[in-house]
Amino acid sequence: MNIFGIGLPEMALIMMVALLVFGPKKLPEIGRSLGKALKGFQDASREFEDEFKKEAARIEKTVAEPIKATLEKPEPKALNPDAEETLASDTVSATTEETA
Repeated sequence: MNIFGIGLPEMALIMMVALLVFGPKKLPEIGRSLGKALKGFQDASREFEDEFKKEAARIEKTVAEPIKATLEKPEPKALNPDAEETLASDTVSATTEETA
């Protein structure tokens, strides 16, 4: 059994020192809170991993689908009255300049 590079003899020594430092009444509470903290960390890690996998699958699906290109039909231009007057005046001024 090798946890974090610590073997069974080292783990037993650590437990004996912790028992001497904290006492037999406080040690179960410390172990319980440490276990809850590790479980919370594992849950957060698992949730992050799941979200990462979902997002990677969504991106992969988006990249794998071919892009559908469609052309939009041009909308008929509605000329406003001011635009017609400008076009007419430009045409008239151009023809008068050519004749002069």
